[in-house]
Order: sequence, then structure tokens, then C-alpha cells
Amino acid sequence: MRGENRGPWYLLTGLVLGILAGLLYAWLISPVQYTNTAPASLRGDFKDQYRTLIAVAYLSNTDFARAKARLDLLEDPDVVSALSLQAQLARQQGRPESEISALTALALALQGSPIVPTVLPSPSATPTRQLSPTVTPTQVVSLLSTLTPSQAAGSTALQTPTPSLTPLPTRTATPTPGAAFVLQDQALVCTPGTASLIQVEALDAAGQPIPGVEVSVRWEAGEDHFFTGLKLELSPGYADFAIQPDQTYQVRLSDDGELVSGLAAAECETESGERYWGSWKLIFQQP
Repeated sequence: MRGENRGPWYLLTGLVLGILAGLLYAWLISPVQYTNTAPASLRGDFKDQYRTLIAVAYLSNTDFARAKARLDLLEDPDVVSALSLQAQLARQQGRPESEISALTALALALQGSPIVPTVLPSPSATPTRQLSPTVTPTQVVSLLSTLTPSQAAGSTALQTPTPSLTPLPTRTATPTPGAAFVLQDQALVCTPGTASLIQVEALDAAGQPIPGVEVSVRWEAGEDHFFTGLKLELSPGYADFAIQPDQTYQVRLSDDGELVSGLAAAECETESGERYWGSWKLIFQQP
């Protein structure tokens, strides 16, 4: 008696059922779980959380070498830009001010302004003692922007009621937190081969650049909001915005700053007579 001829479909059906069973087991019953994976292989949002944790830890212990070593594990092409961009996005998303300040402070530290513990005279009988390097969210930006890299050792918030910061001998003016920005200078900048920009510089009362200041630009067709400090290689208080020759713009720093209106692209000329669009440089300062 001749055996039953099942043909190739029998084998193909078994193969398909085997693949489906394998996928079901791998995806639902026993999915792969990653443990102790390298930070560079993390998903984008997890990398953001990792940077935030590093920045907050840096404010707590001021261990710059450890913070930098941890950031290197992410293998970012430009670490400073990654931190600055994340700080801006965090502000736009309404994240806690402490998170924004920590990211900004760490970005500034990578530019050469690290936070270190402050040693000040103690009010007790002992000659000196080292204070805890904790920093409040609002003080991070103001302290880092008012001190030069060599003076960054004073960027520590004091928690005890009686000690006070010793005034720096070279400072006669102090920044006024929350004071409205006033236009101090407006100049046409002519640089051939560059885009036409509105360049903004935010300064405190001591003349030091301030990162994290919101800049509002409005024109007939719309408006835009951005923040200083995203181009730390130029200045912590710098920001810019590309403009079009057929538009007129208004610029304001923060909600209560002085409004500068009537800004339009102006022409510049090279020595050979070639004409091009220049940029406006606006310097705002707190009183």
C-alpha cells in the first residue's frame, strides 16, 4: 500500500508555525532584558535622564572629574551642545528650575568655570571650615555668570544663618535678580559671507553675561522664543536669530524687559562695492 504523499506544504506549514512560536516566546513569554548596558547604547530620553543625574550630582559634590568621566560614557559628539540644548528644552517643557540650573552649570564647567567648595571664615572660635557646596537653583545661573573662571570658587550657596560672602574687591556693582533688561547699545555688524542676524547679549548689573535668559522676537507673520547660553563658545549670555530682508522685528528680553522695535535687515558694502545684508547687535543689561 503506497504511503500518503503530503508534499512540500507540510514542511512549510511546520516552519511557519515554528517561527511564530519562537517570536511569541521571545516577545511575550520571555523577552530579552538588558542589564548593565553601556550608557552610549541608551535610548535618547534615557540619555537625557542620565545627563540630568550627572548634572545634579555635580552640583552636590562638585566633583568635576567624575562628572566629565560619566559624560564621556555617553559618547556625545559635542557634550557642551548636548547639555545646553537639553537645558533649553527643559525650560520650554516647564521642567524644575533646579534641573535647568544643574545642566547649565555643568555646561559652563566644561567651558572652564567649574564649581568648587568655598572656604570662608567660621563664626565660631575655629579659624576656618569648609562649607557644603550646595547651590540653590536660582543662584547657579547668577553666580556662574557674574564670576570669571578664576573666581568661580565663590559659587556656593550658604545654608547657615550667620556667615556671609566676603565682597570681591574688584566688584562695585552686583547683579539684581529679576530686574528688567534695558537696551544699552545697538550696532550694525557687517561680516561678509554670514547670515543676517539679530544678535543679543544679556548682561547683569556687573556687566557679566547671563545664560538662560528668554528672548522674544516678534514680526508681522509670527514670533519666536529662545534662550541665551546655547552658544557658549561665543558667550554664556549670547543668542541670535536669523532675519529676512522684507520683515520688521521687535525684540524683548524676559517678559518685562525694554521693547526694541523697528529692526530690519540693513545693507553693508565691501571694499569692492559688493552689497550684502548685515546683522544687528543688541546689548541688554540689568540696572
